[in-house]
Amino acid sequence: MTRTRLLTGSALAIALLGAVAGAAQAQTAPNFPLPYDARRGVFSFATGLERSLPAVVQVTTLGVSAGPTTGQTEPTPVSSGSGVILDAANGIIVTNHHVIEDGQKYRVDMTDGRLVDATLIGSDKATDIAVLQINATGLSQVETVDSDTLRTGDLAFAVGYPLGLDQTLTMGVISGLGRSGMGDAVEDYIQTDAAVNSGNSGGPLLDSRGRLIGINTSILSGSFGGGNDGIAFAVPTRILLFVVEQLRAHGEVTRGRIGATLGSLNAERAVEAGLSFVRGAIVEDVLPGSPAERAGLRRGDIITRIQNRPVANAGSVQATVGIAPPGTPITLVYLRNGHEATARLNVEVLPTGAVQVGATSVQAYGANFRDVKPSDGVSASGALVVAVEGGSPAAQQDLRAGDLVTAVNGTTVGGFADLGRSLGTGGGATLTIQRDGEPVEIVIPAAD
Repeated sequence: MTRTRLLTGSALAIALLGAVAGAAQAQTAPNFPLPYDARRGVFSFATGLERSLPAVVQVTTLGVSAGPTTGQTEPTPVSSGSGVILDAANGIIVTNHHVIEDGQKYRVDMTDGRLVDATLIGSDKATDIAVLQINATGLSQVETVDSDTLRTGDLAFAVGYPLGLDQTLTMGVISGLGRSGMGDAVEDYIQTDAAVNSGNSGGPLLDSRGRLIGINTSILSGSFGGGNDGIAFAVPTRILLFVVEQLRAHGEVTRGRIGATLGSLNAERAVEAGLSFVRGAIVEDVLPGSPAERAGLRRGDIITRIQNRPVANAGSVQATVGIAPPGTPITLVYLRNGHEATARLNVEVLPTGAVQVGATSVQAYGANFRDVKPSDGVSASGALVVAVEGGSPAAQQDLRAGDLVTAVNGTTVGGFADLGRSLGTGGGATLTIQRDGEPVEIVIPAAD
């Protein structure tokens, strides 16, 4: 299985329509659970969806392609995807970060045939969201709905421009909610089986009334070509709208933090801890003086719920904390030595570039480092990366959990204490790491 960034529910639709059609002689059309077009004598969702379709656009990113060039200086198309207009009055369009990444210019094709240039307002890699703006009149916008009201089994419609086709609508159901564990990003995805393919990136996921519930961002595919296998993921509006608001106001996203570096519970770690479940977030370390420390959290605690939502892994916690404004109270349920406890704390904005040396680990640039343990199966010396916070400077430079830092700015590192001394105050560093047995250099710039 591979998870693919996006550059069937048809069988369900046939079965569903067939089931209710059998009852057509016993009931009148207005009592049916599906919308009925009496003039044409058919079941249809067109009335609700047609209001939103003009707000769905195609986004083309122009830049300089990798490889040999002909010497031309004008940017050429390097990728394309979809987008949706959230604010018609101000020409605000939301799409995916990976659709506009590395672009120099952006072009938007609208359903009425107009082709307009767009300006990038800002993007957020951790949630794969980007905001563009166009200067045009007569725009339509999509209505949004709170994604927390969704239920597994609701109908869902994906709209976009897949595989070089014009605007395309596909139907499925919401297959699951709160999906995470696909990477180090801020993750709380809607899963759907609506057909989503290359080119659907950044397009809307709509409910049966045509309202926005999420932005399609990736698929899980068993084929080498990354085709549709009926497993697609969308960023829900509860995260999307927060990110868009932050990007419009500041051009970047400022995330709240609680001062606890978290790792994800998996089968291996569950067995090591004597647990009978594999869902949760492990507290790897706690920042001195942070909200987490003041609330009594300790290294080794396993967070199972946050704000009464189940925690699948570290991404689940960050998806809630990361969209909470500073001062927001947060309630965590955690396990310690087999006993359940509750912690209450407030979210704060904490510096991610600062270096904090704890008793057993170092926190720096949004990553947590500790000494190598025998159970890690690592023969070399260094400081092991055990967790990377989504959206942090470390995540932006592709530092990953499992990397082994062997040197900082050319100075050998034997463990977390050496690392802390070498990083100093966190003014930027070049890390030499071992990844899958190969040396890699990662440059983390100093904060602005």
